[in-house]
Amino acid sequence: MAPHELGAEELRLLQAAFDLARSGETARLAELLDAGLPVNLTNSGGDTLLILAAYHVHPETVRMLLERGADTARVNDKGQTALAAATFRRSREVVADLLAAGADPELGGRSAVAIATFFDLPEMLGQLRGDGGPAGGPSA
Repeated sequence: MAPHELGAEELRLLQAAFDLARSGETARLAELLDAGLPVNLTNSGGDTLLILAAYHVHPETVRMLLERGADTARVNDKGQTALAAATFRRSREVVADLLAAGADPELGGRSAVAIATFFDLPEMLGQLRGDGGPAGGPSA
C-alpha cells in the first residue's frame, strides 16, 4: 500500500463519519472529530460533514460542526453550500445558524439565494436577506 492510500478500516471510518453527519448522530461524530478526524472532511462528491448535516436537517450536528470550525464556504461538486442545502430543505433553524456563522447566501453556482428564487421560497429568501423574521418554521 502506497503512503497516500487508505486501508479498508480507514475507509470504513471515514464513511461512518459521513453516515453520522447524515443521521445526526452528533455525539458520536464529535468523538471522531475530537480524536482527530478533520472537521472539513470531504467525500468524493465534494460534500462536507456540514453540507450533509445541513441537508438532512440536523441543527444540533450543524452547531457542533460550526463550533469545531467547519467551513461554511465549502462548495460541493454541484455548486452547493451547506446554506444552500438548508435553504432547499426549508430549515429556518439551520439557515439561521449558518448565517450567524458567516455563511454567504450568494456563494456557489447553486447559491442559497438562487435555490430560494428558483424554487419560489419567499420565506427562505426573506431570511437569507435578513427580513425573514425569527428562526423556526419547518425544520424536518
